[in-house]
Amino acid sequence: MNNANSAPYKNTLLKRLRPDVVKRLNLKPVEFELEHEIEYPGKTIDHLFFLEEGMASMTTTFQDGSQVEVGMFGFESVIGISALMGSKRSLNRVYTQIAGHGFSSPVEAGRAEFCRGEQFQSLALRYVQAQLLLAAQSAGCNAKHELGQRLARWLLICSDRAHNNSFKMSHEYLGEMLGVTRPTISATAAIFKEKGILDYSRGQLHILDRAALEKNCCECYRVIKDHLDNYAEFDTGFVG
Repeated sequence: MNNANSAPYKNTLLKRLRPDVVKRLNLKPVEFELEHEIEYPGKTIDHLFFLEEGMASMTTTFQDGSQVEVGMFGFESVIGISALMGSKRSLNRVYTQIAGHGFSSPVEAGRAEFCRGEQFQSLALRYVQAQLLLAAQSAGCNAKHELGQRLARWLLICSDRAHNNSFKMSHEYLGEMLGVTRPTISATAAIFKEKGILDYSRGQLHILDRAALEKNCCECYRVIKDHLDNYAEFDTGFVG
């Protein structure tokens, strides 16, 4: 793993920051085990988190205990960024769905760097814009496209963020994230399995034919992927 002062980083923001900016963020290495609780509704946001590997989900939880995914975080992310915009407490649950590692920064250090109005602020605001686009595109996708397309889109984005085509993922969890029942997800996943696109056993899911999975998804995947992959590219002098 990188230490806090070495390069290159895998995280989109960290690998573009100057060494002096990274130093001021006072980064500490963090291991994210499966279902690591990063944020919880009502809890104070004390740290920013920069994932290097792994994937985390942001969910909205309802009174009956059910939840649905409203955001996804991977190597491009800064988790806790709402604290830089004035929020003190989290409004959503954020937890790790694929184990990994990254770095934490005290929120005071992140806020101080953000208020300098320089490189970190520019990148952070671009990331917020990317997250807004992801949320808007996902909302439109969930309303317009059939479940098979949505499942393919979700799995591809998850794979991209985690840099892995195999991960532990139950049908129950997939149903929660996409807002459908477990049997509905199982029936759709079975079609992909019969076509040789996916395989799954004992909660372990494998993407066998990525090209075929892309053919089965809607245009939303490419829109989201392109924006998340390229949001940090600038035509100003801030980012090289």
